[in-house]
Amino acid sequence: MYDQTRAQQPADQPPGHSGRRVSGPEPLLPPDARDEIVRRLGHAVNAFTDAPREALDEAESAFDQAAEQLANALAEQRRALRVGWEGRDPETDSTELRLALRQYREITQRLLRV
Repeated sequence: MYDQTRAQQPADQPPGHSGRRVSGPEPLLPPDARDEIVRRLGHAVNAFTDAPREALDEAESAFDQAAEQLANALAEQRRALRVGWEGRDPETDSTELRLALRQYREITQRLLRV
């Protein structure tokens, strides 16, 4: 769902889960998903000496998992943004449309910084 409160936050300082401001944008993936991918990559690096092929397979699998979860998270954000602005009258809802544009810009800039 379109979050008008979130859209009104400065692009470089979104609120954290507690409603307090945090430095930088919130991660696109939840902490447990990120931790699992980091764990798998660490395991691959540590196992490389003893089993290089298996280590590369594990690293590739972790990469695929990260890419898939990121694509899903971005698709969900896109869906939520679209619900907020689609079908609105540009003449009467320019503020809402501007906020949606701001969110698209923020997400795209985050992707380009990665």
